[in-house]
Amino acid sequence: MQANVLSIDGKVKGSIELPEIFAEQVRPELIHRAVIAEASYRLQPQGHYPLAGMQTTATYYGAMSSYRSGRHMGIAIRPREKLGGGVQGKVKRIPSAVKGKRAHPHLIEKTLIERINKKEYQKALISAISATASVKKAGVTAPIIVSNEIEHVKKTKDMMKILEHLKLLHFVEESATPKIRKGVRRSIRRRIFKRSLLLVLGKDAPAIRASRNIAGMDACTVTDITASALAPGGNPGRITIWSEDAVKEISAAVGKRTLR
Repeated sequence: MQANVLSIDGKVKGSIELPEIFAEQVRPELIHRAVIAEASYRLQPQGHYPLAGMQTTATYYGAMSSYRSGRHMGIAIRPREKLGGGVQGKVKRIPSAVKGKRAHPHLIEKTLIERINKKEYQKALISAISATASVKKAGVTAPIIVSNEIEHVKKTKDMMKILEHLKLLHFVEESATPKIRKGVRRSIRRRIFKRSLLLVLGKDAPAIRASRNIAGMDACTVTDITASALAPGGNPGRITIWSEDAVKEISAAVGKRTLR
C-alpha cells in the first residue's frame, strides 16, 4: 500500500510503501487492555505503619469483667485508656475512635500490576498503529507521513508553522484550553489538556523538544512508542504524524517492544 510523503511545507514530496502493520485489523478491546496494563506500572505501592493508632495503654476488658468493664455505668464498652486510680480514659485502638487505627489501611503487598503477555502487547501496538491510518476527521488524510526534515526542527514556533502547513493547527487550538474538573481543582492543582496530536520520529531528535511545549501534542521515537500514546484512554484513532524513518523502522521496533 502506497502513501504520500509530505514536505514540511505541506506539499506532496513523493510516496512510500507502507508496512503491513498499517493494514492490520483494529481491535479496540486489545488496545484498551494494553493501556490499562501500562497505567498499572505507573502506580506506586502505598503502605502504612502497622502499629498506627495502636500505641496506647487502652485495653478491652470484656463485657463480663467486673473490674474496669464499664458495665452499668451508662458508657460504651470499648477499649479505653488506663489512667491512674483505675480511671477509664478515652476510647482508643479501634477505627471509630479519635486517632484510632485505620479501618482498611493500604497494604504494600497488594498486587497492583495488570499483567499482559509479550505477544499480546505487541499485537495491541500493531492494532493501535493501524488505527492511526484510518482516522476519519475533518481535514485529515491518514496516514500523515512527513519527510525527515521535520526531525531537525529546533523551535516550537517552527513546529507550529509546520502544523499550519499540514492543516492540523486547529487541533492544537482546541487543546489549548485546559479542562478543569469541578470540585477538585483547588485540591489537585491540575489542568488537563486534550491529547490531540502525536509525532513519531525515527530517532531522538530536536523536534521532540520543540513539540513538548505545544498543548495537546506529544512526541516520541518509534522505539519508545506505547499504546497509551497511540490511543489515549484506550480510544484508538489518534491523529499521528510519522516521519519517513519512523515508517521504515516501525515493524522492527514493534517486534522488540515489551511492556517492561
